[in-house]
Amino acid sequence: MSHFDLRQDLRQEINFQKTGLQVLQIERDGLAQLGQYINHDFARACEKMFQCSGKVVVMGMGKSGHIGCKIAATLASTGTPAFFVHPSEASHGDLGMITPQDIVLAISNSGESNEILTLLPVLRRQKIPMICMTNNPESTLGKIADVHLCIKVPQEACPLGLAPTTSTTATLVMGDALAVALLQARGFTSEDFALSHPGGVLGRKLLLRISDIMHTGREIPCVSTTASLRDALLEITHKKLGITVVCDDAMKIFGVFTDGDLRRILDTDTDLNHAKIADVMTTGGIRVQPGLLAVDGLNLMQSRQVTVLLVAEGDNLVGVVHMHDMLRAGVI
Repeated sequence: MSHFDLRQDLRQEINFQKTGLQVLQIERDGLAQLGQYINHDFARACEKMFQCSGKVVVMGMGKSGHIGCKIAATLASTGTPAFFVHPSEASHGDLGMITPQDIVLAISNSGESNEILTLLPVLRRQKIPMICMTNNPESTLGKIADVHLCIKVPQEACPLGLAPTTSTTATLVMGDALAVALLQARGFTSEDFALSHPGGVLGRKLLLRISDIMHTGREIPCVSTTASLRDALLEITHKKLGITVVCDDAMKIFGVFTDGDLRRILDTDTDLNHAKIADVMTTGGIRVQPGLLAVDGLNLMQSRQVTVLLVAEGDNLVGVVHMHDMLRAGVI
């Protein structure tokens, strides 16, 4: 059992909100100091990582290792191939995962982590470049590394000055700065990002195209230019999309008729039993190309206040897409 009792009564004088705010202020102050270390060494580190023909191998022990895992994941998802290797496991075989084409990003607040220092002779023998993050450029790791990135902070948020808090936040932010700088240098796009996130909502929004969700073939509500209004209403009812497109035999688009158009003509003297669709349709129709991103189609729907888009190649109809299709596909 610890020297303190986990079941002890809550100290009456504790103010959780005040303590939480103090932590935020200390960490903000630490990050404010970090800007001075985005310097020439930072630029050199970015250049080396950009020019690396292999992968960025991130290492770190303890809390630095947890932060290193996140940095590796951020790099990998933003266009810089990277993975994390635990230093202790590296000493027992995982070092074989690292090749001379790679570059090592070693994280150690003190710069004296034995588990990382043990690996240095092998890494140097293989001439593997190394970038390190420490709070001391004069540390063993700081002196040996090809590039040193300083992550020194004035104060840990832990009142004992023991638990890594401000320092791990600074390390994480330095990693984010590297990842974003490399992202911009590579011309990394939102579509590139989606390719590494195909299973998430973001991936669906950025990868899904109109052609993936549109109705085609017999599912398209369509009547000829010679059809009656009654024929058009039956088509709308049968296809259940609230619209029918008016086309010729070659699927050239002449217009559309929606349930909204029906409500409007009910206020006129139109003879519903004998009217021709060509006399009451709306010419044209809002069209998109099959290759358009679904999210862009959704934005168009919202800006034009419509629920259906015609999908066309030139003037020829190839499909229709409804707002409900966007919803089912997870675009909304």
